[in-house]
Amino acid sequence: MTKQVLKLGLPAGSLQEATADLFRKAGYKISFTSRSYYPAIDDPEIECTLVRAQEMPRYVENGSFDCGLTGYDWILENNAKVVEMAELIFSKVSRRPVRWVLAVPNDSPIREIRDLQGKRIATEVVNLTQRWLAKHGVNANVEFSWGATEVKPPLLADAIVEVTETGSSLRANNLRIVCDLLQSTTRFIANPVAAEDAWKKQKMEDLILMLRGAMAAEGKVGLMMNVRRADLNTVLGILPALKNPTISSLSDAEWVAVNTIIDEDTVRHIVPSLKKAGACGIVEYPLGKIID
Repeated sequence: MTKQVLKLGLPAGSLQEATADLFRKAGYKISFTSRSYYPAIDDPEIECTLVRAQEMPRYVENGSFDCGLTGYDWILENNAKVVEMAELIFSKVSRRPVRWVLAVPNDSPIREIRDLQGKRIATEVVNLTQRWLAKHGVNANVEFSWGATEVKPPLLADAIVEVTETGSSLRANNLRIVCDLLQSTTRFIANPVAAEDAWKKQKMEDLILMLRGAMAAEGKVGLMMNVRRADLNTVLGILPALKNPTISSLSDAEWVAVNTIIDEDTVRHIVPSLKKAGACGIVEYPLGKIID
């Protein structure tokens, strides 16, 4: 019987380490070796290949990979016919969407979209930018940028369309943002044929479940404590909860155990209040995953 294997594309470059870290938290160990584009993963039913996120959609579309992780921006840029299985909001810096913005030098006369008429725009997302300009009835010369796009204005371009998370790189290069074109997040995409294969679909759904569980647990901890029944309502009034706290009876009928999930940065603020309200044996513990 032929061994079933899921061909998974992982984003090389800026998202590589963030992706590996997410997989590790989800329970999958990925090992990168120098100069190899084939990372090892501790699941014999998955084969990994590193490829740039920009190219991922077309390799998933043509069946080179069954599935992969890439940005929504690159799906649009490639106009790729793929199945979006899940949105996974993470990036190289933060857990928030990245922005594609139009930026110009601080002293540029360009203030709005119509000012781009006849101008030169450098960007990595040529197709996306051209469609955006056409939508607004503006005709400009959009040139592909191989990198270091921020340094091209004003000598090599009048404006740029560039991706940013914090805007710090743009500010460092004396650029200001005129407007946003698109917000983009990471997507788990699948080849349409692979998405219809029962085994591969289940394998992808299981993987997504664990990745989402790891993401849901980030920044949260478990908190458990013993509480006298007479103090229970006061303690529960202090606790913020992901859902209603779990309350369990103890051998002493006058006491209960309370278990809940809260934001990690909340713990230091509420533990003193919990203690004053009568809670004792308070234990904070880390979470690996939260599966709804």
